[in-house]
Amino acid sequence: MTNRPWIVDDDLWALIEPLLPPWPERSPGPRPVPDRLCLQGILYVLHQDIAWQLLPLELGFGSGQTCWRRLDRWQQAGVFERLHCILLAKLNADGELDWSRACVDGARPGEKGGAATGPSPVDRRKTGSKHHLICDGKGTPLKVLTTAANVNDITQTLALVDGIPPVAGRPGRPRRRPDALLGDKAYDSRAVRRELRKRRIVPVISRRGAPNIQGLGKLRYVVEQTFALLQQCKRLAVRWERRLELHDAFLSLACSLICWRRIKRNHS
Repeated sequence: MTNRPWIVDDDLWALIEPLLPPWPERSPGPRPVPDRLCLQGILYVLHQDIAWQLLPLELGFGSGQTCWRRLDRWQQAGVFERLHCILLAKLNADGELDWSRACVDGARPGEKGGAATGPSPVDRRKTGSKHHLICDGKGTPLKVLTTAANVNDITQTLALVDGIPPVAGRPGRPRRRPDALLGDKAYDSRAVRRELRKRRIVPVISRRGAPNIQGLGKLRYVVEQTFALLQQCKRLAVRWERRLELHDAFLSLACSLICWRRIKRNHS
């Protein structure tokens, strides 16, 4: 990650710009701040974790309110999810997605309130959220869900698997299913195993009351690594957005940045 990770380079902008909804040719009011500058303002907030109203005007990204409105507009247009799919397809075309296995896990960010919150299992006096992540065998994020902190990991297993978008980039039909799913004892369930097998996915999940599957931890470390990468975006380490859809927009954007850095690394 560079010293200024909020700066959007020309190659990434060439992918993002066609996804953005156009402005009306004769929109009332002053000329809007250019989309590229607003995106950099959004990324600045994502990485620095500052309040929107504290976005420095001297950066030239527009006001925090302008960037917030643009984030809301782009989220409603599905820009960030589409960008994530495009970047996954590019990684897949380069042979950089490991479909032989996928890993799942959950983590709790700090919480300031909002939708999809619930009593923390650690301290019931506090509400919180939880991120549920599925990544490929190399740690590339495929799907992230946000739930209340008291939602068990196992209840989100199939939602994560079914939430993997169709990933193109290779000959044949877009791929959506890994060959195997790796999980710790929190995902141990006969019903989940049965549903995974129906989807032609081999469950590799440690059983409660039995020793862990030998070597499983060495394969699952990538999901912890991916959570660490997501939390480098400080806005995700503590959830400030009360609106769930805006928090999820930041999550999709952070996943896209991880994918983009891997694409750049492969082509450097």
